[in-house]
Formats: sequence, C-alpha cells, structure tokens
Amino acid sequence: MLLKNIVLIGMPGAGKSTIGVLLAKSMLMDFIDTDLLIQKKYGDSLCGIINSQGIDAFLQIENDVICEAEFDNCVIATGGSAVYGEEATKKLRTEGVAVYLKLSSDELVRRIDNIHTRGIAMKQGTTIAELYAERSPLYEKYADVTVECEGLTPEQCVEAIAEEIGR
Repeated sequence: MLLKNIVLIGMPGAGKSTIGVLLAKSMLMDFIDTDLLIQKKYGDSLCGIINSQGIDAFLQIENDVICEAEFDNCVIATGGSAVYGEEATKKLRTEGVAVYLKLSSDELVRRIDNIHTRGIAMKQGTTIAELYAERSPLYEKYADVTVECEGLTPEQCVEAIAEEIGR
C-alpha cells in the first residue's frame, strides 16, 4: 500500500516535530507542522491564541486549519490536541497513516519545562499526568501504528516508525 502521508500524533513533548523532520528527510517527504500552520494563519503564537480566544476556540481553529490544509507526500507533526478535532482526525487518517509516538507520563513531565508558554491546550491547574490520562485513549483510538519511544533517540524512533509502516 502506497501511503500519501505519515501523521505523527501524541502528547506535547513526545518529539513529533523533531522526529518528523528527521523522518521526512529519511523518507524523501515534505514536513509540515500543523502548529506552525496555525501560527502563520493567525499571526500569533499558540499560547497567544489560547490566551486571547480560549481553549475551545483554539481547538476549533486547530480542527479547521487541518481540514483546510492540503497534504501530499508529507510527514505531518500535529499538535497534541489535534485528536480532539473529529473532522481533522478523520481527514488525516484518510490521507495517511497515523503514528502514535508513545511515552510515559513521567518522561513527558521531565521533557516539558515550559508548560505555561508552550501553547498547550489544557485547562488551568491541569497537570501533564492528568492531560496524559485524558488524551492517551484518544491517541490509542486513532493510531494506525503505535511506536514506543521511551528510551529511544529521535533517530531510533525514525527507524522504528519506518519499520512499523513497512518502508
């Protein structure tokens, strides 16, 4: 089966953008970060959009931007909250294979030190562990492939993804 796109899903801090760039290079594909598409369209940071418009509006913006975008032969790094957008998730899975970059909640806490400036769609007072518990079932549900990234370098994750999707 020839895949048009590889869609990376997972928690903030899982390495979707970092791994996505390396994967795109190794697969001779383009790279698109949906967070950057949002920032470009709205002329503001994710954090700025969330602060000015609220989480619900941001989630709708994220869904709409993904639905409007055209992806062809791309590795797509989605925002961690993209799985809340039903239409966006359906589009991405129809046009490619969804790869869940899975890490433990503890590892994500270690990686994310800029939680309040990073632009994470989460309610005030929510912990990374709570967000992980809320989102993990969605990543599992929408993933065509799950890659355990715990203890792996970005390059090893790229190898694991390529192996899993058979390229």
